[in-house]
Amino acid sequence: MAIEDDANLTPGGWSDTNRPDTLDRVIETTAQLAAATAERLRCVAQLHREAVRASEEGGAVSRELVERSLRLELSAALRITERAADALLSRADALVNRHPNALEALARGTITERHADLFTDAMDELQPEQRADIEDLALKRAEELATGAYRRWLQRLVDTINAPTLAERHHEALARRGVTVTSDRDGMGTLAVHGPAVEVHAVFDRITRMSKVIGDQDGETRSRDQLRADILFDLLIEGVVTAHPKRARGIRAEVIVTVPALSLLRDSVADAAPATVEGIGPIPIHRARELCGDAKDWMRVLTHPETGVVLSVGRKKYRPPAQLAQLVQWRAERCLAPGCGMPAHRCEIDHSVAWAEGGVTAAWNLDPLCKGHHVIRHHGGWEIRQLEGGVLEWTSPLGRVYLAEPERRTPSFRPATGGGRGGSAWAAASSAMAGESAPF
Repeated sequence: MAIEDDANLTPGGWSDTNRPDTLDRVIETTAQLAAATAERLRCVAQLHREAVRASEEGGAVSRELVERSLRLELSAALRITERAADALLSRADALVNRHPNALEALARGTITERHADLFTDAMDELQPEQRADIEDLALKRAEELATGAYRRWLQRLVDTINAPTLAERHHEALARRGVTVTSDRDGMGTLAVHGPAVEVHAVFDRITRMSKVIGDQDGETRSRDQLRADILFDLLIEGVVTAHPKRARGIRAEVIVTVPALSLLRDSVADAAPATVEGIGPIPIHRARELCGDAKDWMRVLTHPETGVVLSVGRKKYRPPAQLAQLVQWRAERCLAPGCGMPAHRCEIDHSVAWAEGGVTAAWNLDPLCKGHHVIRHHGGWEIRQLEGGVLEWTSPLGRVYLAEPERRTPSFRPATGGGRGGSAWAAASSAMAGESAPF
């Protein structure tokens, strides 16, 4: 190996070309914290084993009393609550005794403590034989995805595995629906609704879109959250509120339901390919059949190869047609900034190659970005490029490259540069997910 000329080295021993920047040090420190967390969990598990062994040898103290004593010891030593101490013991037991591969990944610094928690929570929902089939894949994705995206991906995976019992579990959970009220300080209170996820998300969608209309009026100073709260109270107390603008009064809830066509016809197919709702996950097939009926307030997406979707309007229009915008939102499901969880239907449609720079209004040049990330993309020094299947590549001002993957990949149809065999003006890129077809 060639040795660098000492004259080119900094006081720290690094050359100008390979000296780590500040972000490198942040990443390294994060990995060290993860390794330290793994070691702490090993120590907690060892402490638990020693306490149990001592009680078994003495024979005078019950296992329950040992557990409670250990919780108190940890809470006093670490200056945390006993609830936090109990959570620490549970996490140590899960990772050390049931999921050692995840603990090793944490020790290497390839996943964070939050990834490890999400992994153990999801795996513990499954039977041991079910976990064995997906554990390696789940850990691999933990090393690739941000925590928000990983949580959604894991939940979809677990829900799909548990799909055969979804209707039964939903029926049992439905019996626990209800509304509770608690009084808070300073004359405030909390109204909490526990009910079917579709309806809950529909309520939130409606008051959010109404808040946007009212918030755009001259002189309006309330925040989005304040407007949501005021609108909800107005609707529940007054019913139809004439003080709301006519445009806001006409807004209805919109929920995007994706149903594999054959799942509508056969329950056996629905067990393996359940219907899903954007931002929620799988729902019982009988609910999907209801939503795919005549209800006008639901957007229905049937995944079928005979689509007829408008994929591009070229340079004729800046704003995408409604169907094209829906396709782009359906494909991504979330804002396609790294780690963002804003639902796509509340995002703005961005041209990857800007319209002012000759970009076209086409599926392969459009992605949903929330307002904040839309501003950063254009004015924060970032560069983006859409790859095959709708994957968005972000290059930061520091030169780092990050990939934001859509929830669903669809084939990309782009103009062929050379005309192709037979003079075809189009080239189709194969989908990254076999059998996944475009919606509508």
